[in-house]
Amino acid sequence: MQLYSEHYVSKKTERFVNKIWCLDNSIGESLIENKLVLPNGCFNLAFVDGNSIEVHTNKNKYEMNGGIYFCSQMTNKVLVNIQPKTKVTIIQLHAWTLSLFPTYDLSNFADSIIKIDASELPLKIDIQSDIETLLNTINTYFETLIDSNKNQNTIEKICEIIRLREDEISVSEIGKLLNSSQRLLQMKFKAATGLTIKKYIQILKFRKSVDQMLNADLQKLSLTEIALYNKYFDQSHFIRKFKDVTKTTPKTFNPDLYFLSQKR
Repeated sequence: MQLYSEHYVSKKTERFVNKIWCLDNSIGESLIENKLVLPNGCFNLAFVDGNSIEVHTNKNKYEMNGGIYFCSQMTNKVLVNIQPKTKVTIIQLHAWTLSLFPTYDLSNFADSIIKIDASELPLKIDIQSDIETLLNTINTYFETLIDSNKNQNTIEKICEIIRLREDEISVSEIGKLLNSSQRLLQMKFKAATGLTIKKYIQILKFRKSVDQMLNADLQKLSLTEIALYNKYFDQSHFIRKFKDVTKTTPKTFNPDLYFLSQKR
């Protein structure tokens, strides 16, 4: 049994969905505990099939039994315990995807999880669907959605500017590029993502640093080089920010404890 697996949507759907990932303890007889997940700037829609999964964010502990859960943006590592006979299938949505549905105000929703009813979803999904059926459902829905949303909205534009920029960008620079006030951009971004623009930038920078750190041997990069490449002031600054999220240092970081992307 493969505990962690990733599955990828169509190229077109990638505009709004990053990937689908699964935590599968469905044939397991024992609890899988103390596994960790790092923040990555995405929302997650989780489908729990079987007993339950326990998730600890920096705000609360959540007991997630069978059903559908909406997981907000996370700003710190998350601890996960998976009961035997349990499978969790997770749709990872980009930060801007929820802004397509402006009725949702997520301003005060971060590091949190809520259970939702299937009728609240804009598409019909069976939590017991196999991965191929789920991928087909997701691709069909989002490819149609993309056809009716060809132009990027403000939130997607902000995220694209941040992602494509080689060096770190300020909110004032983003405002100039989009010909909009900083205050208006901040309000819109917070309502759509639950994060400030600055926090979103920090999360992306952190994840990029972790990915580089894990591949440092291949790239022959030192910790100082990784820190400077990702616009931290120095190695000490990087270590301090790393510790804020993981509660450990880069030197003692153990990737085997984490569910980390297989596509880096």
